[in-house]
This record gives sequence, structure tokens and C-alpha cells, in this order.
Amino acid sequence: MPLQQGSARTRQRTALLVGIVVLLAALVLAVVLASLLTHGRHEVSPQMLKWKDRGTTKNLQEVILGRCYNYITAQHPELGDKDCLKIWESLKDAFIYKNPCNITPEDYQPLMELASHPVPCNKSLFWSKTNDLVHRYTKSNQNFLTLEDTLLGYMADRISWCGDPSAPGINYESCPKRSECESNPGSVFWKMASKMFAEAACGVVQVMLNGSIEAGAFRSSSIFGSIEVFNLNPDKVTEVHIWLMQDIGGPQSESCSGHSIQRLISILEERNFRIVCEDNYRPVQLLQCVHNPDHTDCRLCTNST
Repeated sequence: MPLQQGSARTRQRTALLVGIVVLLAALVLAVVLASLLTHGRHEVSPQMLKWKDRGTTKNLQEVILGRCYNYITAQHPELGDKDCLKIWESLKDAFIYKNPCNITPEDYQPLMELASHPVPCNKSLFWSKTNDLVHRYTKSNQNFLTLEDTLLGYMADRISWCGDPSAPGINYESCPKRSECESNPGSVFWKMASKMFAEAACGVVQVMLNGSIEAGAFRSSSIFGSIEVFNLNPDKVTEVHIWLMQDIGGPQSESCSGHSIQRLISILEERNFRIVCEDNYRPVQLLQCVHNPDHTDCRLCTNST
């Protein structure tokens, strides 16, 4: 009888221990699952922070699709085989539900491959601090293309987007500036697109710079100065033409002999490019004169006989 009682107690203890182990295992599993489910919420997300830049453009999908279809049907029908829906999905996948300070080039690689297309030789036009003027020029002269005149740049020009780790995955209130975090969706996108645009350039390439900026027309920190210059291929590009444009009636802070331009020329020469620099390239200056027709800088003949 005592032996049977001892055996029963042993079974009871064993059952109790098994129950405790199962309960502990269930508690650990519950903690792990809760951690996984709330992981995104514990990250520093845009819901917790108010970024300094504008939020995602309203109706972003419709804007991107509309621009894409317009580009491949009305403007460049030769690109009609591009799949705008896939292009939109690849852009969305690059940032949606992601921390907007942790975007990588790999996130955008599928988009770059889907939307890229050749740019004819001698047509590539780079720019820095001449945004309005350079695009007025390419609209009036179809012989040149800026990055914003390619499909990638055309779709993304002047719009913004960023994600949020929590639903709905897109932040429409604010997005981070470059000064807040380098790896934000806009900065990574434009760096990749600019690098690809420079790598594709061939023949004679042009760059339009602003000679009325006191700090200097060429800035090493600009997209052109930090990315595009170093991704031009000396085996494909024969010459670089610098158009140094000064504002009509504005300050003439720098000419082709200026300090920053000479620094740019030195960088290009080290990479074995031939360089031509021209102050106030006349075709562009005439476009400036549309808004200032009576200014002395806009006289067709500067020397009267």
C-alpha cells in the first residue's frame, strides 16, 4: 500500500511539472508573438516623429500612373512597351511600410530596371541651381534631355513620398529631409537615378550652371558635383560643354575663369575629358531675354557701327 501511494505521488508531481513546463512554454510563445506583432510599432516611426519636409503627394498612385502613361503614349510612343502598372508597384514596394530613414539602393533597383531607357548621344544635359531655366530650355529645344525629361525623372519631378512602418504604410503628413536622415526615399531615388543618367551619357554632354551664385557655380556637395561628374564614362563621353549662365541684370559672381569652375575643369581633365566652357551660352540667354527683352544684356548687337 505505501508503495502504491508513493507511486501515485510521483505521478502527481510529474504531471504538475509537465503542466508548469507547458504553461511556461505558452507564456514564452505569447511574449515572442507579441514582440513580433508589435516590432514595427516600437521603431521610431513617422507616427512618433514630425518630419520637416512635406508628406507624400496626395493621390500618388494616380499621379505616377498618369505621368507614366502620358510619357509613353503622347510624348515617347517608342517606349510603349513599358508597363506602367509594374513601374508603380515597384516604386510602391520600395518605400511602403518601411522606416523612411532606412531606404537602400536595393529597394529601388527593380524600379530603375523597369523604367530606364536609352538617351541618344549628344543629348544629355546636366544642371545645378538652374532648375527653372534648364527646363524652360529643354521644353523649347528638343535636342537636349535632362534627367527630369526621362521617364524616371518625369514621373518623380516635384513630388514626394515616404513610408510608415504602421498602417496604412504611407505617411501623407510629413517626410524626412536630407538633413534629418541621408537614406530617405527621395534622396536615395534621385541619387540612383542621377548615377544611372550619367552612366548612360555618350558623345558631347552639356551642363548648365548658375554664375550668379555667390558661393560658386560648381558645388562638390551637389548631385552633379558628387555623383554625376564621377559617373560620366570617359570611354563614351567625348566632350563636356559647360554653359555658365548669369541672371539677366543679376550679379555676375563667376565666369569660366572663376575658382569653382576651374575646380570642375580640373576634375574633368583628371578623368580625361575634353572641356569647353562658355559664359552665357547665347541660345539659353535669348530664352532668358524673353522675360527681359529691353535689358542691355538682351541686345542682339552689342557693338553698333
